[in-house]
Amino acid sequence: MNPEAKRRRQSLKVVISEAIMVLAVAITVIILGFLVSGYWINSDLKVERQGMLQISSNPTGANVVIDNESSWLQRTNTSKVLTAGEHTITLTKEGYDSWSKTINISEGLLYRLHYPRLFLAERTPEKYLAIDAVTYATVSPDRDYLLLLNNTTKWSLVRLTEEKPDPRVVDISGIFSNSATSPELPFNSIIIDADWSRDGSHLLLKTQNGDTLEWVLLDVKTPSKSINLTREFSGNFSEIQIVDNSANNLLAVKNGNLHRIDTSAKSMSAVLVEKIHSFDHFDNEVVFTATTPTTASTEATVAPEQESTDTDVVTTPYFAGSVKLGDDKITELLPLSSPAKIVISRFYDEKYLTLLDGKELRIYQKSDLSPFDEYTLEFEPQNITVGHDGDFVLLTSGSSLATLDMEAKNLTNWSLPSESYGWLDDYMLYSISSDELAVFDYDGLNRRVLAKTASASFPVAITDNKWLYYFNGNQLVREWLVEH
Repeated sequence: MNPEAKRRRQSLKVVISEAIMVLAVAITVIILGFLVSGYWINSDLKVERQGMLQISSNPTGANVVIDNESSWLQRTNTSKVLTAGEHTITLTKEGYDSWSKTINISEGLLYRLHYPRLFLAERTPEKYLAIDAVTYATVSPDRDYLLLLNNTTKWSLVRLTEEKPDPRVVDISGIFSNSATSPELPFNSIIIDADWSRDGSHLLLKTQNGDTLEWVLLDVKTPSKSINLTREFSGNFSEIQIVDNSANNLLAVKNGNLHRIDTSAKSMSAVLVEKIHSFDHFDNEVVFTATTPTTASTEATVAPEQESTDTDVVTTPYFAGSVKLGDDKITELLPLSSPAKIVISRFYDEKYLTLLDGKELRIYQKSDLSPFDEYTLEFEPQNITVGHDGDFVLLTSGSSLATLDMEAKNLTNWSLPSESYGWLDDYMLYSISSDELAVFDYDGLNRRVLAKTASASFPVAITDNKWLYYFNGNQLVREWLVEH
């Protein structure tokens, strides 16, 4: 063959090979793009768009049954592509109870189930600690510590992760007004509320003694560094919230006005917001509802459907606003016809505002104040709790509850058998009625009875995902939750 022709043929082969490789890469990228977007070829060889389920469990390795079909390949702590629409997910594990929920998969979207918990079917209670004359108990956010209160100035701090309990004395002498003059005076105040800092170092206590309302920031590890906020700032405080992990900064309402308290410097700021009705915070941003000033002195950022050509005229008696700590400028967000409760939270990468006006619940995206959804409840809630990752909103009043699932955009009204309930972990509630301890998912599903002899006056906790703690009379009892 002519050498020149041979070279041309080899060059042609190289060009064709490279073209095929480029085409193959392009096709692969396109296919992967379609798969990532949720497109799939079904058994009828038709292209349809699907969604993805990401599911975890505690303990791990549970069997996943989807629409009554199981496979040895299906285990928790994995992801699964599913057709768009309704699916029933059931988790089972030998030696444990089961868990189930019906979900709705959306096209091209991820649905996360990362909170299911299975309980060991056969558990044996064992006595952990004898308690005496305890009047109140509270568990730290990480569920490592239990603080036991009584009518003396010597309280007890128990570390639940210790195999053998060794309670440490927490001396509150001189911290509260009724024990300020003499350590021998009994602690007769009623605990109205107790709120831990996120790192478990401090406990914010709201107490009542006769007609006296008193707020104390208790340093749990070093009680001598505690601050009686009411005494320190001569404050008639109606509400106080911890802002940061270690309670270095607080937000406090005094005489109807919002202030910031620096606990390290023991100083209180000038008024941040006047005539405040409700407030919440996320990092250094504070949102609130307040009475509208008679003259417009705020920077207006209203929702598109509420835009007005005249921003200097006050047309509503109340408004929702925001202010960043360290910046005194108030930003008006939404005009209101009533002093609604407000909460700010983050779900995925978006911030949301939750407004509760009587039985009416409205959710807005914080970035542009566009409506996310609105609902009408069956009762008028008194309290709002946002889930650990912002993925649900729980509204409560007595034993009546309503849960908004942000993932499913679904509101569920439900109730508990008694008003004696609390959080078992970040996604599960417990309730004690007639000595029976039952647990529920945050939306009221998957009710399971864990104990028949639990005291309703004290909290329940899970530590290290291994132990269940509850009170039975004058005993703190624990049970193994997992095989050991």
